[in-house]
Amino acid sequence: MEEVIVGRLDGATIPSKHPVVACNIPPWGARLQGLASGMKYPRALVGPAQHELDRFVDLLQGLGITVRRPDVLDHGHRFGTPDWSSRGFTNSCPRDSMLVIGDEIIETPMAWPCRYFETHAYRTILKDYFRRGARWTAAPRPQLTDALFDEDFRIPRPGEPMRYILTEFEPVFDAADFVRAGRDLFVTRSNVTNRMGIDWLRRHLGPGYRVHEIESRCRTPMHIDTTFVPLAPGKVLVNPEYVDVDRLPEALDSWDVLIAPEPDPIDDHLLRITSMCGKWLSMNVLVLDGHRVIAERHHTGMLRALERWGFEPIPCDLLHYAPFAGSFHCATLDVRRRGTLESYCRPPAPSGPAGAPGSAPGPPPAG
Repeated sequence: MEEVIVGRLDGATIPSKHPVVACNIPPWGARLQGLASGMKYPRALVGPAQHELDRFVDLLQGLGITVRRPDVLDHGHRFGTPDWSSRGFTNSCPRDSMLVIGDEIIETPMAWPCRYFETHAYRTILKDYFRRGARWTAAPRPQLTDALFDEDFRIPRPGEPMRYILTEFEPVFDAADFVRAGRDLFVTRSNVTNRMGIDWLRRHLGPGYRVHEIESRCRTPMHIDTTFVPLAPGKVLVNPEYVDVDRLPEALDSWDVLIAPEPDPIDDHLLRITSMCGKWLSMNVLVLDGHRVIAERHHTGMLRALERWGFEPIPCDLLHYAPFAGSFHCATLDVRRRGTLESYCRPPAPSGPAGAPGSAPGPPPAG
């Protein structure tokens, strides 16, 4: 890794009340979110998270990585369309709103109304990358009317067929539901990414890339980076609770599938009731190269597992970032890495889906 965008907590605002927000956070968190909708995050949560984020940025810079940061915005301002209004959220997770593919950065059509203008804080960076040769694309901006959301949605019980709050009214997706390994992208359909969104990206990228769906058994799916995390060419970390390894895409047949250890328990009561993420945030690691991996210091089981698998874990603190929707992978967007764009997955059989890799794209956005 040579260059990365790291999020900010400045101006962070508790997400405005909406069914698409409440369906993906724990019940107690949803109740708190409903009561405090649109208010600033309390200093008791911001302070510890900001301290850890500052140390994380210092670590990245100490490793020789260029760190870019979004502009400071006040997310408490109200905005809207002719159909709805909302306050903002935060710029804690650049991984969600932008997808980097070769020399292209794609602004994603996110399903949370409070995140509608989230990329505005990154416009200084995006315009700089564009002037330096990057392709800058914005997916179709969604209407986010009631037609996009299933009014009868409820979280499916174990054993029931999977249900999603999103309809197929229009394409929406978060970039964090995708992860890339060379010319192959892996995606989970979720409560923020619908099939139309996956189809839009597949068509937009064309035959130079292949998009594979990872089935998730999570009852409230949102973002792939606590489900399926490539660590190096031919090695992937999977969540044993969410992934049936016997149903992984054929393209991964030759890969080493590494089973994530059970996360270490969180003793901090405040973190447990305010976290917007599940217990598997231990998997939300940041891969620097094919050997070094930044992981949460608290999750010693994950650190030991990475060592057993031949990686060099770099312990760091970011436990208090959970109320702001993530950890190391969520808090970052890697923009430039050294190396060539390759395909590390087995190509499909001739009778399978069409789409052979095409010519290599140009330099990455900051290259």
